[in-house]
Amino acid sequence: MAAENKPASNNNSSKGKKRKFLPHGKVVRKGLYPLRPGVQGFFITCDGGRERQAANEALNLLESFYEELVHGSDSGSKSKTIPNKPLNKIIKFEDSDSSSDEDESLAKDEVQDHEEESKRPIENKNGKLEDDSPQREDNQDEKQAQKNDSIPAKRQRLENDPPTCENVDLVVTKNKPIDELIEDELRELGDRSKRHFVSLDSGCNGCIFVQMHRRPGDPGPVAIAHKMISSAAVTKKHMSRFILRVLPAEVTCYASEEEISKSIKPLIEQYFPLDTSSPLKFAVLYEARSNTGIERMSIINAVAKSVPSPHTVDLNKPDKTIIVQIAKTICMIGVVEKYKELAKYNLRQLTSPQN
Repeated sequence: MAAENKPASNNNSSKGKKRKFLPHGKVVRKGLYPLRPGVQGFFITCDGGRERQAANEALNLLESFYEELVHGSDSGSKSKTIPNKPLNKIIKFEDSDSSSDEDESLAKDEVQDHEEESKRPIENKNGKLEDDSPQREDNQDEKQAQKNDSIPAKRQRLENDPPTCENVDLVVTKNKPIDELIEDELRELGDRSKRHFVSLDSGCNGCIFVQMHRRPGDPGPVAIAHKMISSAAVTKKHMSRFILRVLPAEVTCYASEEEISKSIKPLIEQYFPLDTSSPLKFAVLYEARSNTGIERMSIINAVAKSVPSPHTVDLNKPDKTIIVQIAKTICMIGVVEKYKELAKYNLRQLTSPQN
């Protein structure tokens, strides 16, 4: 009797209940392409648990602002690639039968001209008009027969001759099936090395990294991020739902004092030249995530000492801000302008209606 009055075990009661977790409590799932040293791109903060949606939004935004910087504006880039009205022109190639058709049309025009000339009267030596139409008709028939015999020869010669160099690509694409063309295009889109922007796994909650495959002549991450943030500050147009801050990363290395001092040298030479008549004021911003083994002041001092002496530190109104972001074992460094004036490059804060 005592055994029957025992309550049921908790295992059976917990099966029907669904476990509820907050988004920031989720474990970050490691992706196939983790963040690594030696890449350029953008370190972006977002809402916790919305890393995948934020990555998709970031890829679309960065691609649009990249096209705007390269082509000037959206309308300008479209006008260069797509005409306003379709060009309904018939293109005839040398390796097709169109040339033989043109020969036939030319032969018909010549026949009509000869017929008109045959109808005209001819003057003899004495100045009298003579009618020589029967002889001209016979001569015209002979010429027409000769031309008709030459037309198949021309057509046969054009069919046997190989296509010219200008039309080789057109012939290859014409003979290739549509399925293979679609597969080639999908294969090209799936190749990550041919994309401008690719998302990488940062390893931290609420943070994503978008790598940029920079080609010769392309704008850098700093130019694209500054274009995005400045346009958001001017237009107040809502651009994203999950993205918070967009920080350019021009140098990525391992998070150690020696590696940071070595990797930051070309960046310092670019933005803080040694021989200059107008020295700049700079500040160092340091943030670390999922890394407690590095001392904050040691990294800040290492970055500040790498800047040459004509330039001075000013934390209130700096001309340039050196942003140092550490995510686990990777350090990302970028140099930006008007960091505080542009709400610390916070896209949501710039587009909020309160500002």
